[in-house]
Amino acid sequence: MDPVSMGLLTALAGGAGGELGRQAWTGLGELVRRPFRRGGAVVPEGSAPEGSVSEGSGEAELARLARDPGDAAAARALSAVLHRRAAADAEFEERLRRWDEAARRISLTGGDVHNSISGGTFSAPVIQGRDFTGTNFGTSPADG
Repeated sequence: MDPVSMGLLTALAGGAGGELGRQAWTGLGELVRRPFRRGGAVVPEGSAPEGSVSEGSGEAELARLARDPGDAAAARALSAVLHRRAAADAEFEERLRRWDEAARRISLTGGDVHNSISGGTFSAPVIQGRDFTGTNFGTSPADG
């Protein structure tokens, strides 16, 4: 699996994508906190005190990026640990792949639209805006 995009991680950590972005960030946190598995067996927490961040799980990196969404080093570290963990845990890799595919579909840019037409002569309709659906040009909608 390719590493998770640092740009995607920093955007979601910074609150981009509105409610869907928040849900994606929460989903990543839930995924990271799942038990680490190696070869189908849960890897014990080891000597880490109860409630502490597991070594290699990605929790520390996730928390660091949440505290400072603009920290490129934190995003790089989180992406790297997610990649390493996916390589060692097939179930985690599959869940991370599904999370990544869904997160990439979230619009991380604002809803602002800046359209401009200048110069020239236009002899056909010009439509400006964003996210058009059900638009027909020169044809009638199909009878249903």
